[in-house]
Amino acid sequence: MGIIWAIIIGFLAGLVAKIITPGDNKPSGFILTTVLGIVGSVVATFLGQAIGWYSAGDGAGFIASVIGAVIVLLVWGQLARRR
Repeated sequence: MGIIWAIIIGFLAGLVAKIITPGDNKPSGFILTTVLGIVGSVVATFLGQAIGWYSAGDGAGFIASVIGAVIVLLVWGQLARRR
């Protein structure tokens, strides 16, 4: 059941990140939005553990996942702009 919740929360975090991030170079579609949210959650968890906000077994919450997804979208936009 944990993987299903990760996919649902990843999709919602990716959707919110796509709405609040400016620019045109955004991935589209259900799968890319879900992957964006999941990667954002992983980024937020990694950064939170590096800063000391989360312990080794903790994961990022929804708001941190959205912030991580926004970071991933901004990096995506910068890489897409170079091509």
